[in-house]
Amino acid sequence: MAARGHDELVTDVNRWRGSALAPAQLLAGFSINVPARFNMAVAAVGRHAAGPLAGATALVDASHDADLRADKPPRRLSFAELDAESRRFAAFLRGQGVQRGDVVIVYMAQCTEAALAHLACYQLGAIVAPLSLLYGRDTLRHAIGDSRARVVVSTRAALDAVAGLMAELAVPTVVVAGAPGGAPARDGEVDFERYRSHVPIEAPVDTAADDPALLLYTSGSTGLPKGILHAHRLLLGYLASVSLFYEMQMRDAGQVLWTPSDWSWIAGIVNVQLTGWFHGQTVVAGQAPFSAEWVLGFMARHGVTHTFLTPTALKRLAQIALPRARWPDLRLRVIGTGGEPCPSAVLDWADAQLQVPVNEFYGLTEVNHLVGNCRQLYPVKPGSMGRAYPGHRLAVLDETGQPVPDGELGQIAAHRSDPTRFIGYWGQPERTQAMFHGEWILTGDYARRDAEGYFWYSGRNDDLIKSAGYRIGPAEVEDSLVRHPAVAEAAVIGVPDEERGQIVKAVVRLREGAVASVSLASELQAHVKTQLAAYKYPRLVEFVDSFPLTSTGKISRKDLRQRALAEAVDRRGEAR
Repeated sequence: MAARGHDELVTDVNRWRGSALAPAQLLAGFSINVPARFNMAVAAVGRHAAGPLAGATALVDASHDADLRADKPPRRLSFAELDAESRRFAAFLRGQGVQRGDVVIVYMAQCTEAALAHLACYQLGAIVAPLSLLYGRDTLRHAIGDSRARVVVSTRAALDAVAGLMAELAVPTVVVAGAPGGAPARDGEVDFERYRSHVPIEAPVDTAADDPALLLYTSGSTGLPKGILHAHRLLLGYLASVSLFYEMQMRDAGQVLWTPSDWSWIAGIVNVQLTGWFHGQTVVAGQAPFSAEWVLGFMARHGVTHTFLTPTALKRLAQIALPRARWPDLRLRVIGTGGEPCPSAVLDWADAQLQVPVNEFYGLTEVNHLVGNCRQLYPVKPGSMGRAYPGHRLAVLDETGQPVPDGELGQIAAHRSDPTRFIGYWGQPERTQAMFHGEWILTGDYARRDAEGYFWYSGRNDDLIKSAGYRIGPAEVEDSLVRHPAVAEAAVIGVPDEERGQIVKAVVRLREGAVASVSLASELQAHVKTQLAAYKYPRLVEFVDSFPLTSTGKISRKDLRQRALAEAVDRRGEAR
């Protein structure tokens, strides 16, 4: 497949930085161009390997750096080396029987081996199904079985944690990497290092832009994770929006991108890895159990300039005072964040103490990067989700699927032509069809759009709290709570109530030094009443030391709701 030039693939919004033109003028000529034939591996890495950036550093593997020590230099691969090694691994996978359309599970943390597996699968026309190391045995059993995976690529430590599962599922081929001091593969397994004896494939297969490439298993409000299938064109739909929330800096030479989020999540794969490489920048690999000190130290040690951090991660970073003084080597320029609303108090901390802009964006794994901010292009309105990103046609719909006037609450919908739209739910055509209403893809998220085009988030259809006829979005109550000086983090849910249908419950983690008490709970209730609205205050307040998290690092409101329901059932039983 012939490599295409950068500007043939996408209108480069990074050129807009410093332009004297108004946003409306810049957007007027914008388009996301999707050619008939396209391959993510070729666009992200292969074309650079054959061009002037062949010798530039593509990947810095600092996956050893998990304990704040830097006593082992990271492994570095240029674009030419990354391309050659991934084509070598593609030849190895082909030798294991992998063909176009086959599913390959990648069950490992950020590392060189994971990068090679991703790129090799795209080159073969196979489908990567990355699974988080946070998934438990039941979730893995479901995803591996549901995907009908031909190969599982993992590490010795990860497989030992779910001992016997691969045999139980009769996975045809298990490729194992990483066993310090010994060979990782055991009987019936294949050693990852065997790929080195293969001759790299001459060229990737010719793929259509609509050919499947990525199968993502993500949690829903009910049941086990569902498989969301994406095509190669996905990358093209992300380039402009990622560049915008990174402040149009992706043309600047020498940028370094990293995220603590799994490469099993769309944010890690496309917001950082593939997009960074497409723009010829360096991507760093490395993960550890999350702590604010480790994240800031890691970014300082490895010269990270651009990062994606979830709002939950940012809330924890925001408890660090004077981060620039503690880590003077920080080169950080911009943070992108999404997945849930980010409290305005955290944005204020980033401006004042971290001294970098934080741009929020919004979307779903099924259709993404729909709305967001770019301070270079237009002003941020505190509390707003931002404006529709260029290349995405959006509407706010009522319950009948008709657009509502600006200022009214409705469901966010993306046009079915959106370049980031998924192919469908794996093996679930009826569920796929349920996402569509005529020409629109329904997101399940509710918001208002103002006259200037800014969106104001209210909540998901399964998160919205309906109390005494009012529709209350948890995000706005959470934002109000974390503005109180005693609160570090908050999650808001609706719990059943005989009189009101539902009432608002706040689950709160306090800052260091604050003490949970009945009087503090009353103070928080009064704070929300006066700062937000009387009908939105939490009638129940629970103090916790930690929150249940989803596999992507977000607070799991679903788990909190289930726990609250179980407690309500217990109380009714005691009352009888």
